[in-house]
Amino acid sequence: MTDRSDEVRGRRAPSIIDVAREAGVSAQTVSRVANGMDIVRPATRDKVLAAMGRLGYRPNSAARALKTGRFRTIGVVMSGLSSFGNMRTLEAIANESAKSGYSLALSPLWTIARAGFSGAFVRIAEQAVDGVLVVLEAHEIRASDLVPLAGIPTVVVTAGDAHPFPTIDIDQAQGARLATEHLLELGHRTVWHIRGPEDSFSGHDRAESWAATLRAHGRVVPPLLHGDWSPASGHAAGRRLADDPAVTAVFAANDEMALGAIRALHDAGRDVPGSVSVVGFDDMEISAQFQPPLTTIHQPFDRVGTTAVGMLVDQIEGRDSRTPGPVTTTLVVRASTAPPCPPSGQSRAGSMPGFECGSD
Repeated sequence: MTDRSDEVRGRRAPSIIDVAREAGVSAQTVSRVANGMDIVRPATRDKVLAAMGRLGYRPNSAARALKTGRFRTIGVVMSGLSSFGNMRTLEAIANESAKSGYSLALSPLWTIARAGFSGAFVRIAEQAVDGVLVVLEAHEIRASDLVPLAGIPTVVVTAGDAHPFPTIDIDQAQGARLATEHLLELGHRTVWHIRGPEDSFSGHDRAESWAATLRAHGRVVPPLLHGDWSPASGHAAGRRLADDPAVTAVFAANDEMALGAIRALHDAGRDVPGSVSVVGFDDMEISAQFQPPLTTIHQPFDRVGTTAVGMLVDQIEGRDSRTPGPVTTTLVVRASTAPPCPPSGQSRAGSMPGFECGSD
């Protein structure tokens, strides 16, 4: 096919019609490729991209917005970019947005102070976005903080319900109940808990469910140990627990704190799971590589991110969208949990051949 880039550029900037003629496809197909939609066959997409390159075509988002009233951009306000859950959720949001033909404008929230909230929401509302996803979990958020987003399609992810927007969240209480009941069903008399930060919705919900589950089974609720999601805080809590011979089961509110607790228990001569069983929460990829491999609660962050984008795109494009219920978790049983050690001289119920109880 003849290269007409000089001819086209001599008259005017190349248009979508020029690209369609050059590639031998429809203008609608070129538009779909330009918007990153995944419904175009790979061979056709490659042909369109090659034509764009030959002609020097660049999609004009401003002109497209004037014509359609949409910018094909989703704004994301997110705190805690370094956390495992938020990064997995953001990855799913980015992938699903691209599949739907939208790009992302990210506004990180570096502080939970009032100015941090309002500033982030004002910045994202001022940008050329069609809708906003808010991914926060701090208790400090209030309905008034979200006022700058009034009139903009918005979906809130894991940030409680003190606002008027549709929400999608993981069922934190259900996950904590699964973790606690697993340890009780193994025969442990009670379960100690290392909770997340005080201002965390998920940390609060997991701790509340842990305590409620113990009470529902008529068990003593031990004092909470507080962490900040880090392995170091789990290690500090584990050192305290290691000194108490009554501790036989620990539920940490995330895998990283569980890792720290396991190391502290090992350092103190408390075998896991021989002397103490440990359950985490998140099911990080490396949790299966812990020593021992960690029993944990799997959170489907990818499903949350994908569902949130679908809910928001439905709003943007004027489709009816039903707000789903909380996304459920699953218990993943590995080698860090076992029945408690019996009194000296008795065999351990359900133990594997050759398995020995650890020393206290």
